[in-house]
Amino acid sequence: MENKTRIHLADDHQVLMDGMKNLLHTVSNFEVVGFSTDGSTIFKDVTDNKSDILVLDISMPKKDGIEVVKEFYQKGFPCKVIILSSYDDLKIIKEVMKLGASGYLTKQCAGDSIVEAIHAVTNGEEYFCNTVREKIFNTATKDKSKVNKYRPSVNSLLTGREIEIITLIALEFSGKEISEHLFISNNTVETHRKNIMKKLKAKNTISLVKFALKNKLIKS
Repeated sequence: MENKTRIHLADDHQVLMDGMKNLLHTVSNFEVVGFSTDGSTIFKDVTDNKSDILVLDISMPKKDGIEVVKEFYQKGFPCKVIILSSYDDLKIIKEVMKLGASGYLTKQCAGDSIVEAIHAVTNGEEYFCNTVREKIFNTATKDKSKVNKYRPSVNSLLTGREIEIITLIALEFSGKEISEHLFISNNTVETHRKNIMKKLKAKNTISLVKFALKNKLIKS
């Protein structure tokens, strides 16, 4: 029997939760096991129903999403957390990711991204929707005059995140700096680097810089 990913939804807008529930129920290995409309009981709820994933709105009554993530951080995470928010404020994103959240989506892109996000987080990855990822990347490179404003789709083998990692490597960001600027762990950066090297059959960092220049990710 297939093991299902157990999902708990936390949002104070019932219509949004109903819509998300209906969408998630179309995925055979997903099961929505609980709901919360305020933040005060979420830790107990997800512990009791043994959730694997919590999809959590930032703006919750009684205890907001940031406070909930802090509680998880202090008590030990009973499940992985994906933040769902109307805001793409980098200060908030950085705070919840440092506290241990595994993903961040805006409500505007949740319908297109929530299934992908849950799959990614279940597999141990960190996930940002395109809107958030673009904002993070643009902020990371805003003082770098050598980055091209428009980055083409250069290789069908590479993901958007991998293109960003290559660009930052070519701009001489260290692994630690990439981690800090993109709000991902050092382990995630290293995993991306290894995957990129394998996909491109690159032998070293110089090969990645040459790839970035050839594909106009950065200016020569």
